[in-house]
Amino acid sequence: MNLADKAFSGVLWAKRGPLLVLRDVELLEAGRQPQPVDGEVVVERARVEFMQVLAAKGGG
Repeated sequence: MNLADKAFSGVLWAKRGPLLVLRDVELLEAGRQPQPVDGEVVVERARVEFMQVLAAKGGG
């Protein structure tokens, strides 16, 4: 999930009105290793510039 000033990698856990709740989040910044984030991250949908959705790997 990319915002204007930062990016996150994680699991979209819930959608609550204008808010998105992420879990198992890493903060992604240019030139740095991903940084784990404790707890949940709540982001306003209006701040999201884009999201990349990865397909689940099927086992059969």
